[in-house]
Amino acid sequence: MTLTQDLFDLNGKTAAITGGAGILCSAIARMLAGQGANVAILDLNAVAAEALAAELGPNAIGIGTNVLDRDSVETAAAQVIERFGSVDILINGAGGNKAQATTGGDLTFFDLPPDAIQWVFNLNILGTIIPSQVFGNRMAQQNNGAILNISSMAADRPLTRVLAYSAAKASVSNFTQWLAIHMAQEYTPNIRVNALAPGFFLTAQNHFLLVDEQTGELTARGQQILANTPSGRFGSPDDLLGAVLWLISPAASFVTGIVLPIDGGFSAYSGV
Repeated sequence: MTLTQDLFDLNGKTAAITGGAGILCSAIARMLAGQGANVAILDLNAVAAEALAAELGPNAIGIGTNVLDRDSVETAAAQVIERFGSVDILINGAGGNKAQATTGGDLTFFDLPPDAIQWVFNLNILGTIIPSQVFGNRMAQQNNGAILNISSMAADRPLTRVLAYSAAKASVSNFTQWLAIHMAQEYTPNIRVNALAPGFFLTAQNHFLLVDEQTGELTARGQQILANTPSGRFGSPDDLLGAVLWLISPAASFVTGIVLPIDGGFSAYSGV
């Protein structure tokens, strides 16, 4: 192998991906399988997880998993260990928003139902903490590992309308930094914890905000986002892959506790 190949070598490593059958994480799963990693796709939609695993081949497994149920995650972790012997990488991709926790139309800030806000918080922050506890414990026992969380551009620059989502993703960024220090000081510096902060990608969770369902045209919000994104487009799943590979590979062995924007320059642009 060349030096570059050594730095990004994932052959024989095992990665567990929560929300692994989603738009963004399924692209990550395909990339990791292509790099020679064993891939465990954990998703609430067991059928979709198993279908993706079948597509990826014998070094992949699909497991129906509820990231908000500790027993469900423990069961998934045991299956991953039984199948592949260890788990080296955890990607916390489960997350999202819902219309009922978003202002606009008939819903003002004063009307947002607490249960919808709680749903968004639970999915994004508890759905990151619980898998980190379960898989992080295995990593502590083996003295090595990499955890990659999925935060959002909304964490650093709160976006209008998505109150719960912005606050929940801010919690994910904060937790990423906290866990990076905790694992290094209490267990081993060989366990690294980082996060990505994607900008605007069209997904099932935000499509209703960015694209008019009747016309298929961008909404005023979608147009405003592109006007403030120097790259002039929404992100595609492939735009995440290089950063993912870097942060979970030996190439980033001295990188922990960062939240990396993947946003087409949105966070750098002042609007002027």
